[in-house]
Order: sequence, then structure tokens, then C-alpha cells
Amino acid sequence: MNVKKILIAIVSITGSFASFGQSNLLNAKTPDQIGLKTAAQLISDNDKPLAYGYVHDRDVLMGKTTWEIIDLSEKINFALYFPIDTSNIGSDRRSLYDVLTKAMKNGKITEVYTDSYFNTKKSLQDIQASLTRIDTTDAGREQINAGNQISDEYILRQDLAAQDVTQYKIKGYWYFDKRQSELKYRLLGICPVTPDVYTMNSEEKDYIELFWVFFPAARDVLHEAKAFNDKNSAMPVSFDQILNSRRFNSVIYKEENVYGDRTIEEYMKDNAQNQLLESERVKEKIRNFEQDMWNY
Repeated sequence: MNVKKILIAIVSITGSFASFGQSNLLNAKTPDQIGLKTAAQLISDNDKPLAYGYVHDRDVLMGKTTWEIIDLSEKINFALYFPIDTSNIGSDRRSLYDVLTKAMKNGKITEVYTDSYFNTKKSLQDIQASLTRIDTTDAGREQINAGNQISDEYILRQDLAAQDVTQYKIKGYWYFDKRQSELKYRLLGICPVTPDVYTMNSEEKDYIELFWVFFPAARDVLHEAKAFNDKNSAMPVSFDQILNSRRFNSVIYKEENVYGDRTIEEYMKDNAQNQLLESERVKEKIRNFEQDMWNY
């Protein structure tokens, strides 16, 4: 009898969360009604990302800033990459790149910078120039040389899309909170890495940092955007949860150091294996600090 009650409770809890997948899916009479939420659902969905606790400077016993690369070709990172084509998707799911660029165009994300030190802001016009390549065909150049107005059919326009994002670079801060005696991580910035739009058609592509977003200022947008949960589509997870809980695989490519924050590639040249080993060494050095705190 108790087992039966537990199963009923689990089913009821699962049903209450099912609305996060596709709202009104089981009650819709026509396809147009799928996705419509009741007033109660809209109120319950009006939540905010889990606020960061205040950390006093004197409570930070140890701190280390690291830069990492998230490779989107790895299966564990697919939630940040897909869907790349949203034309045939009925839900509101978008890739992380689409979420960021759409929020920037709508003015919801304004803390956008040229590099990971967040010193110089990058305008939407500057970003747009990196997203689009406009060129002319040979026939169009002939029209220009002849003094005629170029026809639209001879103008080539090529835009970067979500499928062109190969990596994300993130910047974060590892610190040991002596008040809670715990090693913690705080994500500071995220940056999509794409091919240079002018080298997309060449064999050797140049990859660039498109823009850096100050992560704490984008948490509200990333909390509203949901990624696909492969284990349970009725309970999608937000991008804010994925990134804050580090539900991805990454490789450290730089740590703050006395040499002007040089990258691992600069002093481990032409040896990818040694670069990976050095990345693991940096990671273990941070982890060992917490372990050493309990040795006496």
C-alpha cells in the first residue's frame, strides 16, 4: 500500500513539471492550443535564477582565475549547441548562441565586451560586422567598373549561424570560502568562438572570439531560456543551471600568472598532449588546495 502511494506521488509530481516541456500538450483540442499556459502556470513560471550569496573579500582564503574551452563537438556539450535549425521546432528551444544574440539585439543583454577582462564594451554594430560578410560576384564588379548600379542578384551575403559556433570560452574564479570551508567556482564570462566570416569558405579557417558576455548580467536571460534534457523532456534545464553547475566538459587553456596571463599554448608549443597534461595539472593544483586544508 505504501509503495502504491509513493508511485502515485511520483506520477503527480512528474505531471506538475510536465508543463515545462510543452504546456497544455495533453489538454489541447487543436495544435494551436499547444504551448498556451494558464494564468496559474504563468505566475509559477515567473521565477528568478538562484541568487549568488554575498562573499566578503576577507572570507576568500585562496583565489585563482582560469580560462577554459568548451568543445561543442563533445556529446556532453550538445545541450549548448543544439538545436542549430529552429525552423521546424515547435517549442521555444534555442541554442545558447541564438539566446545570446537575440537578447543582445533586444537590449536584454548589454554587458558585452571585446575581451575577457571586460574593459572595452563592444557595440551591436561592431558585432554585426563580424557576423555578416557582404561581397560581390565578378559580374557585379563588372557593373561597378562600367559605372552602373550593381544588381541585387550579384551581391553575396553570408551570415554566421548557430551551426558555425565550434567552441565556447569561459572565464571563472575558483576560490576557497573559509567561512564555509568549501572550494567554490563563480562563472564570470562566456564567449562564442566562430570562424572569421571572411575565411569560412577557405580550407584553413581563422577562429575568433566573437564577443565576451559578463555572465552575472546575463543570468536572467539564460534562466528563462531552456535547454533540452535528454533524460526527461518534461523537465528542461536552463542554460543558467547548466553553466553554474558545470554540467559540461572543458579544458583549461589559461590561468592568471606572473607572465601576463600567458596561455598554456605559449609555453607548451607544438605538443597537444603536453598541453592537456598541463591543463590537468592546473586543475589538480586548485583541487589539492582544498584537500590540503584538511591535512594536519
